[in-house]
Amino acid sequence: MKEKYDVVIVGAGVAGLYAALQFDEDVSVLIVSKREFSLSNSSLAQGGVAAVLDKNNDNYKLHIADTLIAGKFKNNLSAVEKLVGEGPSDVMRLNSLGVDFDTEQSGELSKTLEAGHSRHRIVHHKDSTGKAIVDKLIEAVQRKNNVDMLDFALVYEINKVENGFWLGLLKDGKLYQVGARFTLIATGGIGRIYRYTTNSAIATGDGIALAHMLGAEIRHLSRIQFHPTAFAAENERERFLISEAVRGEGAVYLNCKGERFAFKYDERGELAPRDVVSDAVIRESIATNSTDFYLDITHKDADFIKNRFPMIYSRCLEEGIDMTKDKIPVFPCQHYLMGGINVDINAQTNIEGLYAAGECTHTGVHGANRLASNSLLEALVYSRTAAEHMIFKLKRDGDKPLGNKPAEDKIKGKKLPTGIRTEIREIMQDTYFVLPKPEKYQESFRRVDSIVNNLITGNYEISADYVEARSIAIVAGIILDELREGINL
Repeated sequence: MKEKYDVVIVGAGVAGLYAALQFDEDVSVLIVSKREFSLSNSSLAQGGVAAVLDKNNDNYKLHIADTLIAGKFKNNLSAVEKLVGEGPSDVMRLNSLGVDFDTEQSGELSKTLEAGHSRHRIVHHKDSTGKAIVDKLIEAVQRKNNVDMLDFALVYEINKVENGFWLGLLKDGKLYQVGARFTLIATGGIGRIYRYTTNSAIATGDGIALAHMLGAEIRHLSRIQFHPTAFAAENERERFLISEAVRGEGAVYLNCKGERFAFKYDERGELAPRDVVSDAVIRESIATNSTDFYLDITHKDADFIKNRFPMIYSRCLEEGIDMTKDKIPVFPCQHYLMGGINVDINAQTNIEGLYAAGECTHTGVHGANRLASNSLLEALVYSRTAAEHMIFKLKRDGDKPLGNKPAEDKIKGKKLPTGIRTEIREIMQDTYFVLPKPEKYQESFRRVDSIVNNLITGNYEISADYVEARSIAIVAGIILDELREGINL
């Protein structure tokens, strides 16, 4: 690791890795991963990438319309048009990088259907598309001589200075500072603010919290998607996802009585958008006084299920469920974030030189609810756009001296009390799950706000636990503040 770079990328999912690939050899880049590079929300993505690749049976207008319908027409139309229009070329670049998308016998890319889509347009690698993409992107980035890759390093602060930034890093129990002309935040989601989530353990909203402390605009953070089909594992905080594609391939959603119920709440049944299905499940749970719900795909051929969903099949077996013979226990839990660090069409924030891409952002693409398999597409399109905009500025402005490095932080301080994150998770789960409780917004905000103030002013030791607890508290506070202020979701 050098002391200064042209670009520092915080986060190593699809958005961070794909951005790093865009820079020529004369641009120095550092990409920072909080844990190992293979661990990210991107690598957990199962379903695939939505893109209009077959213009005989699909078109941009249909994909745009599907995205707007799912998003309740609260999307930024320009951002959606950019996503849909530019996305196919990024998907094909992944293909050229060696991502092993499933193909038909003809050699054409296979395309599946997912809830909310009017056409088969989701390309995939079985049921582990995210991992297939991340693995190939890591290999490609490792081949670039101008990119340094730093793992098991946590960015705990970002300071704006003249012509760039100084970032504080925590690695191996020591503090470091690294300079950057441009910074790209690509830190993913916020799932760990909830009791149950499909997100990985690293999804603590660090990038959003850092951007907020720097003065970046955060918008619509309360637009949170709860996925209707997470595996209902007893007492497991991180619940593995039963992909939308399982319903797309014919699985039916059953209540505790073994009855299909989704059509009672929406004419699209199990293939309604995620928020609609999650809402139906919770209402049916209240009506039946039960949280026992199941996905059933046992009517499909066993070999088809095993070949189409090998990862899900294997994970279910680990839990004692053979999905070719048994119903899969499922229930909604936190899954995805539609709001975040507000960016323009160039993926730039309101702070000069600060960019953001991926789940941590608010591009306006998703509106109030994300359409299935648009997330990886958004990460690709807007991370590439961010890199292109930085490249333009580097060429236009040439080399500029970076402002002075801030005084070094001291790692020592008070030990972080236990239980902070658990308390916040319980507050969020109780106050703002699928069916919100507006009567609790004000009280919940006051409690979380007091936790935030204590963490920021309490002179605590700089550790991973402290930084993540601070991030979780800041993110939860912003969400609850939006809710109590009645910001339009």
